[in-house]
Amino acid sequence: MRLPRLIVPGRRRTVLIAIAAAAIVFVVVGGSAQAKVSGSNGRIAFARFDPSIDDDRTYTMNPAGSSLQPLFPAFGSISPHWTPDGTQVAVVSGFGTFNPNTVIINPDTGDYRVLPSQGFPVQTFCSLWSPDATHFACAGGSEDPTLNGVYTIRSSDGGGLTRITNAEGASDIPIDYSPDGMQIVFGRVDPEDHHCTTRSALYVVNVDGSGLHRITPWGFCDDDGSWSPDGSEIAFEHRGSIFVVHPDGSGLAKIPLATNSRSFAGDVSWSPDGTKIAFLFGTRTSPEGIASANADGSDVQQVTTSPEESFDHEADWGSHALITP
Repeated sequence: MRLPRLIVPGRRRTVLIAIAAAAIVFVVVGGSAQAKVSGSNGRIAFARFDPSIDDDRTYTMNPAGSSLQPLFPAFGSISPHWTPDGTQVAVVSGFGTFNPNTVIINPDTGDYRVLPSQGFPVQTFCSLWSPDATHFACAGGSEDPTLNGVYTIRSSDGGGLTRITNAEGASDIPIDYSPDGMQIVFGRVDPEDHHCTTRSALYVVNVDGSGLHRITPWGFCDDDGSWSPDGSEIAFEHRGSIFVVHPDGSGLAKIPLATNSRSFAGDVSWSPDGTKIAFLFGTRTSPEGIASANADGSDVQQVTTSPEESFDHEADWGSHALITP
């Protein structure tokens, strides 16, 4: 029997990641940034598409772009997320198996452990830490659309698969936990074209599956974003611009990025202290890179510039200590 595909929507391009020469291919663009527990602004993790392997590789760097280090050089990996204490990073990789597994890495030593994917009948895509680091929120996809939704697993052993939402024929992509760990924000997207449609939006749900409510107008959705450390706002991308909205759905507003060019932005992550944001940034004529700005959109600083035929995305700002050259 053919294994199911995990479908994660993308906004501008779709990356096909071949896993260990298997017959399964899963589609991934974007990722989910983990809940930012208030702390000092440390290193940023991000993914960079590498055309030589037709896959992404993950890296960490200081906020200004210095001391760039590969995170998991042995194999392609995507969707990096720091633990709340900044000591480890979780990525999704096909390393060692046919399925998209969660790999938990110590960036200082390179040591890692692998949590196998749940596989058939629900394939899970998990790297989004809960604030207490005991669980991952996962996108769950299946050939049976009635099984699509947000799931959670234990971070200790990958067990305890628990369904949180029923995507009702769509695809639900977890974006972030609330800082108190009681809620999850997720994007509900069309499962056929993997993009936002007029019936797509962001939702918030309690971790026990109760209290589901839509927080954005129809057509405003994302597969990446960040819940502010103080719990008051959720940042996400819509049509190349960064927006914020309150968890109850009020206060929808665009963050005006202070740039002099026709630019686009996405994959936004709040800094641990809540004063800044990191995000995918580019113009219509330049490669995508990672940039930072103040939370109000001022002082935009380009941090990375993607190599030719590549692009940087999926920024996640952690509290790991900076590396001094």
